[in-house]
Amino acid sequence: MTRRILLSHLSLILFVLLALEVPFGHFYARSELSRFSHAAQQGAMTLAGVCEEKMERGVVGDLPELARAYGRRTDSRVVVTDHRGVVLTDTSSLAPVGEDLSTEPDISTALHGHPVVTGRSAPSAGGDLLFTTVPGGSDAVVPCVVRTVYALGPLEAKIRATWLALGFVGVGVLTAVSLIGFALARSITRPVRALELATAQLADGRITDPPATDHGPPELRRLAASFTATATRLQHLLQEQQAFASDVSHQLRTPLTSLRLRLENFEPHLAPCAQDSLDKALGELERLGRMVQGLLALARLENSAIRPEPVDLDAVVADRAAIWTAFAEEQRVGIVVSGATAVRVWAAPGALEQIVDNLLSNALRASPPGTAVTLAVVDAPGEADRAAPDAELHVMDQGPGMTEAERCRAFDRFWRAAGADHDGTGLGLPMVRQLTRASGGEVTLETAPGGGLDAVVRLRRTESHAHRERRGTPTAGCSRTR
Repeated sequence: MTRRILLSHLSLILFVLLALEVPFGHFYARSELSRFSHAAQQGAMTLAGVCEEKMERGVVGDLPELARAYGRRTDSRVVVTDHRGVVLTDTSSLAPVGEDLSTEPDISTALHGHPVVTGRSAPSAGGDLLFTTVPGGSDAVVPCVVRTVYALGPLEAKIRATWLALGFVGVGVLTAVSLIGFALARSITRPVRALELATAQLADGRITDPPATDHGPPELRRLAASFTATATRLQHLLQEQQAFASDVSHQLRTPLTSLRLRLENFEPHLAPCAQDSLDKALGELERLGRMVQGLLALARLENSAIRPEPVDLDAVVADRAAIWTAFAEEQRVGIVVSGATAVRVWAAPGALEQIVDNLLSNALRASPPGTAVTLAVVDAPGEADRAAPDAELHVMDQGPGMTEAERCRAFDRFWRAAGADHDGTGLGLPMVRQLTRASGGEVTLETAPGGGLDAVVRLRRTESHAHRERRGTPTAGCSRTR
């Protein structure tokens, strides 16, 4: 932002300088040339009048000295001709006395009574020349013509010096404006950067460097004060929520354990007909305990900032499959691992193991005996500008599956499919979604080939472009499941 503000400020000042200095430089150059030409013409006309007077008095021999004196005084070359255009004197001796110049345009025009001021390029003379040719009288017959030739090199050097001075002035103004603009931009962007840092810290759960409320423009100071108040309130609420979750964890665990022991102590004193009710009560109590643990785990996930790290996807899948094999064999369900190897993805620490465990637990509960649960790792390298993750984990069962409406609600807390014959808490899939989001990925439920359910976990490969955290990014299908 500092660079953009400074560049926009300098661009405006540069435009103003160019709009002022360039026209001024051109106007100054034209006015200096015009002034010089007018002075040269006036001087030539004065000299022509003196020469005319000398010729009328018959003292033509004074013309060479008169021309040399004028040439020395004005640093110019002087040529004087008679009424026929024949050279009477030339201070530079380029045109010898007696040479006829009547055919040259400026001399011919002056012999007809009209003064001429022209510029000519003369590389051999070191630059441009200014020719001023005037008649020596106003009668019908012009007695003499005076031509003065000036080198424009000194005038052009003066004009170049003026342009250089204008350039130095412009650079000085730009330098001063740059310093002022940089200070102004820093005064604006420093509070913004402080707010950005505080926002990042708030996302991590705690602000260690709150933005200053006494720097920058009044609007940013008010914004910093408002942000600090809001962040302080949010921190307080988060701390209260974390404290509540911790208190619940400690306070509920003991009463639930005590209640279970009391119910188990009733067992020897109950009639056989009440045994079934006791078993159901103990089952509900166990389910309540698992529900409390699940809620606490979700609260900890939502209240903590987790940074993903590289994890071997296929290694984690193989390890969890080996652990669940014994339980699956008890239910006469197989576990098949397939797909790519050596696939590294971004995942929160410990999240991938919990994701696989929850999905495997659900798949085994839904799988009838004699079927198999498939864990497939799909390696799909993405392009540099690809928005979707580029590694997938499929957990497919051969159970009854879900309808589209059920898949849309499967990630809601405490939701269970109608007719479910297991004692789940309805928190496994919400926890999978939270863990996947914390890892920068997404999870969806799809129909498996041949029936059943296919839980697809998409994660970003570490070999792809830099990981960027995405929370709640919607994709096609049911927005609540993403």
